[in-house]
Amino acid sequence: MRAIAPATSPVYAAQRGRPPPLNAADMQRLLDQTIAAWESWSALHQRYEGPWRHLVHHSGRVLQALTFQPTGAIVAAPTTSLPETPGGERNWDYRYTWVRDASLTMDALWVAACPDEAYRFFDWMAVAVASQITLGDDLQIMFGVGGERDLTERELPQLAGWRDSRPVRIGNGAWRQRQIDVYGELMGAARALQPYLGRLDHTVKRFLTGAADTAATKWKEKDQGIWEIRGEPRHFLYSKLMCWVALDSAIDLAPLLGAGARVDAWKATRDEIRRAILDQGWSERANAFTQSFGSDDLDASNLMLPIVGFLPPTDTRMRATVDAIAERLVDSRGLVYRYRAHDGLEGDEGTFLLCTFWLAQAQAVTGEMERATATMESAIAYANDVGLLAEEVDPTTGELLGNFPQAFSHIGLINAAWAISRARAGGSAGDAPQEVL
Repeated sequence: MRAIAPATSPVYAAQRGRPPPLNAADMQRLLDQTIAAWESWSALHQRYEGPWRHLVHHSGRVLQALTFQPTGAIVAAPTTSLPETPGGERNWDYRYTWVRDASLTMDALWVAACPDEAYRFFDWMAVAVASQITLGDDLQIMFGVGGERDLTERELPQLAGWRDSRPVRIGNGAWRQRQIDVYGELMGAARALQPYLGRLDHTVKRFLTGAADTAATKWKEKDQGIWEIRGEPRHFLYSKLMCWVALDSAIDLAPLLGAGARVDAWKATRDEIRRAILDQGWSERANAFTQSFGSDDLDASNLMLPIVGFLPPTDTRMRATVDAIAERLVDSRGLVYRYRAHDGLEGDEGTFLLCTFWLAQAQAVTGEMERATATMESAIAYANDVGLLAEEVDPTTGELLGNFPQAFSHIGLINAAWAISRARAGGSAGDAPQEVL
């Protein structure tokens, strides 16, 4: 008869499928290896020397830590169900890869530093979603880190949640939403990464060409928008803008994609989208570009208009939009709401750190350096004691809210710092962050 190992022995732990406990020397060795690995990664990949250097480097490490190395997928946050309002119901699972988030993450993290990882992401994305574009379906907006498509949302009633914020959710129902902005973020990232993509294989070429063609076909349709509104679809301006970005990027990428024959058609549709935004997205009453066609409501996502180069920074409508958001969509601390609750969208919420960084970046692009710096300082003040940022800030208490740490917030910090650094140096604040890290 085989002897049964004591319950506390390493042999017993191995028999139960658990590794044996580590002694102090083993733990110190593993800790030293981990520190050395991160120091090595930072030394190889982080070259940014501008303002807020420490926070930019730290945010780069955070984004790298949110990367699932076996596939290159990047999660929006490593947590689920941390609420947008303590005790509230807006508690979402962010442990997935959004096409939008991941593409913008690469723009901040890997443009110059990690071309291998950038290509791995595109290769993974092509495998994950290429069949959808081939079939003419909407591009799914999010995936599991292994490429999983079914992210059905479920509630766990047995769990109380943080500060009794129920329900606790796993899965995310937004995976079924239509968001046509994703084509623009994907194609914009490809354009930024063009010097590092090298020779694309047939699958990736077909994927990117299909994404541009799909944007050209679907831009007139309604969707749920960047904020994943769980209501009736609308003609969100940001979604139209990103379809414009998709085609503008595709035109630049055409030689790499072998798609020269499509350029004239892409240009015609790009110009049609531009006219629609200028005609239907501007509100004389709001004196700004607004949330959706025919609306007077402000939306912080329109800060992307000058950032992506849709209009020159000197355009009076562009400056008016940035000023309107800075004056009417902020709290007493200077932090930016993504929209106002009275705009017909769901519930009260905190200010969004990503949107605040967008404001700083847009102000830098439009040459308002003092205001850009002040906005940046307002946002970074809410990094916690170890430099991490959540999604939102409570406008009353200043407490961090939402899933944590949030990739979007750290992306915003990096890109805003880069824009301000470029503007201070006399360059274009809208340049791609070629050496941001």
